[in-house]
Amino acid sequence: MRCYLHTFLLCMIFVFFSFLYVFNQLASTLEDRDGWRVKEHGIPGRKSHDTGHLLRKRPGLEGLRDREEGLDSERSNSAVKAESRDERSHLAVVACGPRLEETITMLKSAVLFSKKPLHFYIFAEDELHKSFRNTLESWPRRVRARFNSSIYPITFPKENAREWKKLFKPCASQRLFLPLILKEVDSLLYVDTDIIFLQPVEDMWALLSQFNSRQLAAMAPEHEEPRIGWYNRFARHPYYGKTGINSGVMLMNMTRLREKMFKNDMTTVTLKWEEMLMPLLQKYKLNITWGDQDLLNIIFHHNPESLYMFPCQWNYRPDHCIYGSNCQQAEQEGVFILHGNRGVYHDDKQPAFRAVYEAIQKYQFGDNLETSLLRPLETSLQTTTHTYCGRASHLLTKRLKQSIMSVQHREEGDDGGQQV
Repeated sequence: MRCYLHTFLLCMIFVFFSFLYVFNQLASTLEDRDGWRVKEHGIPGRKSHDTGHLLRKRPGLEGLRDREEGLDSERSNSAVKAESRDERSHLAVVACGPRLEETITMLKSAVLFSKKPLHFYIFAEDELHKSFRNTLESWPRRVRARFNSSIYPITFPKENAREWKKLFKPCASQRLFLPLILKEVDSLLYVDTDIIFLQPVEDMWALLSQFNSRQLAAMAPEHEEPRIGWYNRFARHPYYGKTGINSGVMLMNMTRLREKMFKNDMTTVTLKWEEMLMPLLQKYKLNITWGDQDLLNIIFHHNPESLYMFPCQWNYRPDHCIYGSNCQQAEQEGVFILHGNRGVYHDDKQPAFRAVYEAIQKYQFGDNLETSLLRPLETSLQTTTHTYCGRASHLLTKRLKQSIMSVQHREEGDDGGQQV
């Protein structure tokens, strides 16, 4: 009996100190949230390069019209004027290790098809900064006039920097801290380096206007088909919806995200974004596989009203065709954004994905888009029909053809047919 009592007491002591550790981490986060400052590299005063105006800090695109719960209150004339000054789409990416060329190709696809100006926020290891600057500055002046860029160092809270940096892939969890670093940026589109835009970025940006008054982020489902889903079969932690969410394309109203008090399973008290991250990692770090994406799944599992789900055509991955086509929206309208995860741009497992990536990579600014990009791509795709994704390759070019036609018409109207 004495032995059982001794074991019980030891268990109680262990549980007590475990709870003490979690609350200590939470208290530390609360104390440091206002003291954490990040040195920004890029725009002096965090202003736009071209206009000198501060980046938008009004929630969402045109106030993020609430289409599900009635219209937002009327905006003042001065607010309308402020919005009209900034038509840019704000695009962020995080690049570490051998991701330079892949990131440049993603940025190139964004510039190629977008009609409205862009602002790039590039978070990269210090040794990559010079290469990014040199490459972007080497692009033709006509192309450079259509975007601004800011390059930032990889930055985590100093007391936990090592733990965050090694989570899943190097630097991947940086995206979790973008709302705390880019404090003057209202809304932001984050994408992984292995993204290829097949239509204008502003079309994705326009989804901000679909948010209701409670939604603050938008992502696509991790899987369309539960039978091949990962989260619903293997996850050892809470996840969003039936099959989880994929964070490779993530649209955020960061003003709302910074202001929201989040429900969680660590305490009965709601927490702000920066208060929640480290305690969440400490609780689940032995149960998560996909790093920060798993943390986002946990957060939105407890706050489902805050997430807007967009269709799979906005984040089309090999999972949507590897066992046969299972993205209905892509079947109907084509692929809008291609996501070559699992390294498929650089091996032979999914040659259709690799063909699209290499077509964008090899295209030279100024060449005819149809003859120098589209036709060579269609020729390459004809050699991929031995794979399921290759048999669905018409979905990869359906929207691309429309984007190319739109660019050509715009260029013809501007100056008689010069290409991008």
